[in-house]
Amino acid sequence: MSVQHDEIIQWIMKGDHDLGTAKITFLHIPEYMDTVTFHCQQAVEKYLKSYLLFLSVRFMFTHDLVYLLDLICQKDDEFKNQYNSLAELQSYSVEVRYLNEITFLTN
Repeated sequence: MSVQHDEIIQWIMKGDHDLGTAKITFLHIPEYMDTVTFHCQQAVEKYLKSYLLFLSVRFMFTHDLVYLLDLICQKDDEFKNQYNSLAELQSYSVEVRYLNEITFLTN
């Protein structure tokens, strides 16, 4: 396997871990919605980065989902209708990990 392939697999596995953490937390401690949304954002971020690697697109290490989507859309415009969803999800990034940023969402 190539180094690129291995790195793509690693990003996907890390994304799967974040998504699994979000699911387990949601099912067992649903009041921890800030943790759930954080891990969902992290999963999507890692999946986008894995796809960028697949496309052989270089990217900055950032939590900015819109930036990552911009890079993807330069090569694959199938995702161009995802901007609103990713912009909303981006707001659950690292910022929700600090005091003053408790997320109260409904199911």
